[in-house]
Amino acid sequence: MAFSMRRKIIRYAFAATWLTLVLLIPPSAEQAQADIVPAKSPKALIGEFHDALLMVMQNADSLGYNGRYKQLGPHVRTAFHLRLMIQIASGPHWRNAPESQKLALVAAFEKVTIGIYATRFDGFSGQSFKTLTIKLGPQGTQMVETRLINHGGDDVELTYVTKQVKGSWRIIDVILDTGISELALRRSEYRRILKKGGIDALITMLNAKAAALGH
Repeated sequence: MAFSMRRKIIRYAFAATWLTLVLLIPPSAEQAQADIVPAKSPKALIGEFHDALLMVMQNADSLGYNGRYKQLGPHVRTAFHLRLMIQIASGPHWRNAPESQKLALVAAFEKVTIGIYATRFDGFSGQSFKTLTIKLGPQGTQMVETRLINHGGDDVELTYVTKQVKGSWRIIDVILDTGISELALRRSEYRRILKKGGIDALITMLNAKAAALGH
């Protein structure tokens, strides 16, 4: 079985705090996303996303990478507030970018995010997800603490940071069992690229990374 959740997660992670990033959310962020998804509680949102992951895992071999990507795409777009996440990750560069450039950046970030999940969840050996607790977080967020239960042990704790945007709860960060914020990781990675080449350089890098994930 190629599936090794802990190793794949740690590969994308480093020690950072998510709290700083949550506090960076601008007051007008609720107006940043044009699409509206059906309202559901944070628990239901995460539960539906986990169900989609399990379905893909159970059919991973027959689907292949492209099939997993296609199956997960709508669920990632519904569950995550991708525009707000890349807005936070790109920092002040976002504010100065025209809308056309922002849309291209969101599209590239979306492809990478879906591709990472299609790569990580590439097999099944009896795994299941369990929601543990839901806690209040800063800036009106709710933190949904979950566990990926692996057959034979080596379980993984995943905490989803959710925020209500235009009446709908969306994921804005994932905290790994090592206490690592994926959004903080991406912000650190993208900052170096943005400093050298700006938004266009980040779009190019993300599109290249998305293409590489499928091979």
